[in-house]
Amino acid sequence: MSNILIDTDIIINFLRGREKAKDFLLSLLDESTLFCSSITVAEIYAGMREHEKQATDDLVDSLHIIDVNREIAEKAGEYKRNTKRQSLELDDCLIAASAFVKGAVLATGNGKHYPMSDIEKIIVKS
Repeated sequence: MSNILIDTDIIINFLRGREKAKDFLLSLLDESTLFCSSITVAEIYAGMREHEKQATDDLVDSLHIIDVNREIAEKAGEYKRNTKRQSLELDDCLIAASAFVKGAVLATGNGKHYPMSDIEKIIVKS
């Protein structure tokens, strides 16, 4: 069984009914443990529409949430410090560091947000 950390964009696409995101997540249920970062939880709720609350709560409740701890924060700081791109956001560094520390594959719709070479990524186009 593999650990998969689901990025914010895939969760949003799933909640909004996008077929590729739905098919991807459903394909993982029997063979993987699904995680998301507490940063992703904040991002999802920040952009949530009121009528999406119940579905959002249900989905988030079904995932294993990785809280940001010191190890993750230090690794995220290392990513930010060592990456030459100024556009690399700290929230993406924290999500990537969560995948690294958990030993999880990062599933995202936007690989450009994650230039880190020490984590495995799956790119899921919407």
